Amino acid sequence: MTDFRPGGGDNDSPPSEQTRLNELRQQIDAIDNRVHDLLIERAGLVVEVGQVKGRRSDVLFYRPEREARIHRRLAARHHGALPIEALHRIYREIISACLSLETRLNVVYLGPEATATHEAALKHFGSSAVMSPVASIDDIFHDVEVGRADFGVVPVENAIEGVVIYTLERFIDSPLRICGEVMLPVVYCLMSLATSMEQVRRVYGHTRARAQCRLWLERHLPTMPVTIVDATAKGVALVREDEESAVLAGVHAADRYGLNVLSEHVEDRAGHEHRFLVIGRQDSGPSGQDKTSLMFSFRDQPGFLHRVLGIFACHGVNLTRIESRPSWSKAWDYLFFVELEGHREQPPVAAAMAELMEVPGVSVQILGSYPKRAV
Repeated sequence: MTDFRPGGGDNDSPPSEQTRLNELRQQIDAIDNRVHDLLIERAGLVVEVGQVKGRRSDVLFYRPEREARIHRRLAARHHGALPIEALHRIYREIISACLSLETRLNVVYLGPEATATHEAALKHFGSSAVMSPVASIDDIFHDVEVGRADFGVVPVENAIEGVVIYTLERFIDSPLRICGEVMLPVVYCLMSLATSMEQVRRVYGHTRARAQCRLWLERHLPTMPVTIVDATAKGVALVREDEESAVLAGVHAADRYGLNVLSEHVEDRAGHEHRFLVIGRQDSGPSGQDKTSLMFSFRDQPGFLHRVLGIFACHGVNLTRIESRPSWSKAWDYLFFVELEGHREQPPVAAAMAELMEVPGVSVQILGSYPKRAV
């Protein structure tokens, strides 16, 4: 007769094994109690920090450079069986929950819920922040600019299509600063109300999703029609009304909308990432491992770009990205979006910036210095 008692199987173990299991569980319970006590102690210290900050008029409750240093310090001392990714997720939620004892951050992202931008916002700020979806990148910038939100998360680089130009161009007339970056692995699942792929008769997917899952679709669903939708959320909505359809989407969509994951990791290549920027009204201090983003423009003339880029080389500043766009304001003028290693307050970067701003005919706008991703 089968034993259906909770935890079935343990009581069938030999006495010596059962005794050892009980001992191990008692040790785990004792550790849980210690962890709980330490979390309570940490929260108390955070409350005290908030009280000290509250007596100052120039206080910044959210310090991305401080959080980056915490993650890097923990990663440097980490060892044992717990995956480092799990450690980072745990501490993201600890930091998020403790920060909410000082202030509740309002964060806007490109909606609806369960999009990649929403996932990036959760990865960066944790689940204790107040998350609000908006309809466009412009809405994200506007809500942060007018103070309706503290921070926004915007897409800036797609693993397949490259740079999101509209995000970069929106900085031209914006006073906002880049406060951080988020890298999100490209992971797609096939999900549906159905419980098996045999029940599926059609698949929905964004153009990007179909391109990133093309080989998997050809191998596993070679005769299945794929209907292109202009947004993954639209595909999810259609699937929720049709039990014979499936959609290519991130795993968070399954959790949020009650869909079954029929197959995980249907993307063709592992290791691809989407990149997002965190934008806000505040500057970030140096974290020790930082990036600086800026825009500059000048009238096109022979050798001028070489002269400008030579300034960074002379000061030993490494440029990691440069994008160019024609200026909207003047014919034959160009905008250059540049990323470089280092914080604008560090001497080499500061010296290069100062020299660049002295070049006749060059207009410079610093978009922000922020921690390199620590997670």
